[in-house]
Amino acid sequence: MRLDGWRTVAYYHCNWLQVVPTMPLVSRKGILAIAAVIDIAINARDRPVSAKALAARHRLPPRHLEPVLQALVRDGILKGVRGPHGGYELAREQKRITAEDILHAAGNAEEAGAPPLPASALVNDVVRPALAEAERTFSTALGRINVELMAKQAQSLK
Repeated sequence: MRLDGWRTVAYYHCNWLQVVPTMPLVSRKGILAIAAVIDIAINARDRPVSAKALAARHRLPPRHLEPVLQALVRDGILKGVRGPHGGYELAREQKRITAEDILHAAGNAEEAGAPPLPASALVNDVVRPALAEAERTFSTALGRINVELMAKQAQSLK
């Protein structure tokens, strides 16, 4: 389900005036993690944002966000604040948090519950090396996108 409540997501790019579907490069959990960090950047000015409020704004059960939020805390992107008015706030300046940082943390949360890839020659000697350059290029592009830029863009939606 998308953040806006729709159940299907289509990804397209234009190729010589043809609309061609493309595969998503960012997981659902990664998209939720980026949205959560931007939401916290915008709404945690005076006090931390509770997981319950965050989940309500994105129309999700809190249990879907908690593992992602905890991974973001472990990676030093968010800071958890305990107590009756607790919640989450950014652990560092907005301009020092990139989409790459967030997706790395979300990926760690996702990988924690996944079985390891098979230790086969095909995976290790063919598949991984073939994808490595594309992953480096994508990672570099994500490193140029920071929370400060996305939060400013999100502010215009209000």
